[in-house]
Amino acid sequence: MVFLKDGEMSEFPVGAAALEGGAMHNTAALRYLDELFRYAMVLTRSRTDAEDLVQEAYVRGLKAIGSLRPDSNLKSWLFTILRNTWLNQLRQVRAAPRIIELDTDEGTADLAVATSKDPHALYVEAQERDLVREAILLLPLEFREILLLRGSEELSYQEIASLLDCPAGTVMSRLARARSKLRALLLNVLPV
Repeated sequence: MVFLKDGEMSEFPVGAAALEGGAMHNTAALRYLDELFRYAMVLTRSRTDAEDLVQEAYVRGLKAIGSLRPDSNLKSWLFTILRNTWLNQLRQVRAAPRIIELDTDEGTADLAVATSKDPHALYVEAQERDLVREAILLLPLEFREILLLRGSEELSYQEIASLLDCPAGTVMSRLARARSKLRALLLNVLPV
């Protein structure tokens, strides 16, 4: 994207925008920052590690932007870089000594309370949301990953298949199994 007068943006093919002036336009890649962070949270299960992972993925993306074809899907490309960066970090961690981190309750101070809703309804919603998140975290990585990419990030089956380097049929199968396992975990916990 290129900014015009009065903050308007003009769409260019990704490769052309990326190569203009020899630098990537931050607005083109930064619009996926939240999605990448959510994906990194699923992979790492740690806010700090997710932030570091997203930062490293962007650094690598900036270095490799010249290799991006004009017809490429920037979002999928960035997700692939993030996942490959995470896999590389996993390999390094497995060879390194383990460090134990204390779990802190981050994020509870950031809860905003809507004044238009009943406090009990807000409490119930928060409890259900937490139960779903906890249930998702109990799933194996391949299922957590597929649920996030399809449900939250709304990537197509083909984009997910490309990202995970597997056939689209495998993506559909994993997604169905992930939903089934999640439903089974929640069946006894959430009220019907």
